[in-house]
Amino acid sequence: MNSLVKDLSDGVRLIQLMEIMGDTSLGRYNRNPRIRVQKAENVNKALEFIQSRGVKLTNIGPEDIIDGNLKLILGMIWTLILRFTIADISEEGLSAKEGLLLWCQRKTHPYKEVDVQDFSQSWSDGLALCALIHCHRPDLLNYDKLNKLDRHANTRLAFQVAEEHLGIPQLLEVADLCDTARPDERSVMTYVASYFHAFSTMDQAETVSRRVEKFAELMQSVWLSKNDYERRVRALLSSVLEIQALWAAIKFTGTYSDAKEHASNFQKYKQTTKRHWVTEKQDVSTLFGNVQTKLRTYGLREYTPLPGLSLADLDAAWSALLSSEARRSRAINAQIREIKESLRKRYADLANSFERQLSPISSELAAIEGPLEEQQEQVHQLQSRLPALAEALAEVSKAEEDCQAANVEENDYTVFTYQDLEFEHELVVQSVSKKIAFIENQIVSRNMTNLTPAQLEQFESTFRYFDKDESNTLEMAEMTAALASLGIIYSEEDTYLIYDQLTHEYGAVTYEAFINLLVDITEDQTSPEQLRDSFRGIAADKPFVTELDLRLAQLPQSAIDYLRQTMPSVQNGVGEPEYDYEAWLDEVFA
Repeated sequence: MNSLVKDLSDGVRLIQLMEIMGDTSLGRYNRNPRIRVQKAENVNKALEFIQSRGVKLTNIGPEDIIDGNLKLILGMIWTLILRFTIADISEEGLSAKEGLLLWCQRKTHPYKEVDVQDFSQSWSDGLALCALIHCHRPDLLNYDKLNKLDRHANTRLAFQVAEEHLGIPQLLEVADLCDTARPDERSVMTYVASYFHAFSTMDQAETVSRRVEKFAELMQSVWLSKNDYERRVRALLSSVLEIQALWAAIKFTGTYSDAKEHASNFQKYKQTTKRHWVTEKQDVSTLFGNVQTKLRTYGLREYTPLPGLSLADLDAAWSALLSSEARRSRAINAQIREIKESLRKRYADLANSFERQLSPISSELAAIEGPLEEQQEQVHQLQSRLPALAEALAEVSKAEEDCQAANVEENDYTVFTYQDLEFEHELVVQSVSKKIAFIENQIVSRNMTNLTPAQLEQFESTFRYFDKDESNTLEMAEMTAALASLGIIYSEEDTYLIYDQLTHEYGAVTYEAFINLLVDITEDQTSPEQLRDSFRGIAADKPFVTELDLRLAQLPQSAIDYLRQTMPSVQNGVGEPEYDYEAWLDEVFA
């Protein structure tokens, strides 16, 4: 085409243009129109097709195109650009402009010389175009070495790189941006939309590397937790055996001062060392449960500790410690005679009863397993038993006050002081709360596996930006524009269906509905087959990967180091080691 006035006047090229843009056939038409009526028929067919695609044409008819009314023809061309080039960013022109502008601002924000406020003067020095290219493809130009004052060179470089490497045709001349006081907004918007379409699909290529990276980070965190669990259990068991051996070797001298000194040391042990052990025992039990929950959440093989380091082994050692403590306590108390039996028994009955009610909660808490929702229900059931324990603890406190008033300091019938029980009760309360928080976090982690904090922040800022009336809801046009600014495009029909579904479920497109929709859209659960496909993509369909493959996939160094240590390797004697990812995935997945 050489002239919009002449080449569109008979309707032939206009029909061909519509068939290309609409990817459809308009049927039969006059291919060699000779008279005005035939030209009018062609133009009418094209205009009817445009209107059938939801494009509103105002004050333009076949005679305007046949007679070459350039102003109206240009208006029609701009409407077509909005519908077929920019409307997939948003439904309406205004929303498309806002969505595209927000995308440009977000991508160029790290570049201090760039301040995108519009589609006119903000682009006149070429730096905004260079920043968009560098943000997505830093290998194509060195932004830091640009002469920030040479607007012509920067614009020319952006045009050249975009056309040669990104397939973006040069729709503008350098002079269109650099040599005019106010560059044409529609022309700039049309050209920048080409950048949006070129780069919006690049994020998909990052999914493969991100999936492997996240899985490597998960496996590394589990490995660290396993090592931490075994180290702490081993240290706790050693300390428990050591204190029992010390007690067995101690002999009483038979004096009251000696018995009181032993009693004081024993109390000091219970208030310091023992409390540390109680905390540590609860922590390692929780750690073990958390490791198992995390493995089950991702469908991985359950963790079996080394012989002698299981929770059952720890419980057995703990029972032996309690028995040893009881023997130690009775041996000390046997040396002290001034005790009122009734007060001691009353206190002991309350304390032991409280311990019998309290102790199973810790065991039941550590033994909780199953689907996350069932675990959540089990923990809430345990939490419902805590108010009754608080009332029982108050009775223990009153009984201890009675003993203190009578100068009763020792008790053969129990090893539990009020301070012990209060501490363990508080520990159980905290452990239950922590377990609830952990399970809730695991549910969120499971439901939002592929969402980072940065993504959540981006989603929230987008919602607030398009919630113009601050009603905490989005109208359909606002929702469409918000999704488009995130690079999420739906057809008009699908947009209506999504909007109706959200309003039916939530009453309106609220913030919660919007975030849940984005979670559904962006969720990327890590399944065994997805991981195999990801590794195959990194390995270029080889049955093995090399360190070079992992580096080219832009995995973090920590993830590469972990994968090199854990995946089975084969040294072929020629090049770098080859890692068998297939065998490794077979091993880690249940």
